Amino acid sequence: MQILYPFAGSIQSYVEKISDPNRYRPDHCPQCEAQHPLTAHGFYLRTLVDAAFDGVIPVRRYLCRSCKRTVSLLPEFALPWLRFSISVMALFLAARLLHGLTLVEAARAAAQAGMPYQRGQFWVRRFRKQAPALSLALVPLAATPLGPATDFVSRALRMLESIGWITAHRFLFSQLRAPLLGWPAYLVPAGRRTTLAAASPTC
Repeated sequence: MQILYPFAGSIQSYVEKISDPNRYRPDHCPQCEAQHPLTAHGFYLRTLVDAAFDGVIPVRRYLCRSCKRTVSLLPEFALPWLRFSISVMALFLAARLLHGLTLVEAARAAAQAGMPYQRGQFWVRRFRKQAPALSLALVPLAATPLGPATDFVSRALRMLESIGWITAHRFLFSQLRAPLLGWPAYLVPAGRRTTLAAASPTC
């Protein structure tokens, strides 16, 4: 199981701080609810591309002594199973869907080191599918009403920019076990709510 590591700062700083197993050690197991601190259980490595970083980061793991299952502390700027960070994805989707840039232009705007625009096509498809449910699910986080929107896609993007992409992702992942783009069918975690409620057909 993955839970989010509440970290704000550079990726280099994250790599330094995650080396301390006590800094964000869970005090209970989120799977079996056993009320004891989890045991440090090493790391696994994953690739990540951010605006100023393209490489491999360690992800801290812990073991529950009661249920013998592991918990991974995924940094909150990363999405499960996706190589690019939330900030890169946010820049691309805003450039493509709000500002009307082409796929190639949006890819250049999102990642200075470059990214394949085909990856952006995948994000656009998934985001359009999630937009109605995202618009509804994020209402509790909206400080002020955003007013009418032309469609669910622009409404969801405006809500995410107002709330903050990482704040919204943290809320969705902890409350609904649903990342911003939703889980692909073959990765849906067993036994947990993973889809957002359907939104009303009107904006």
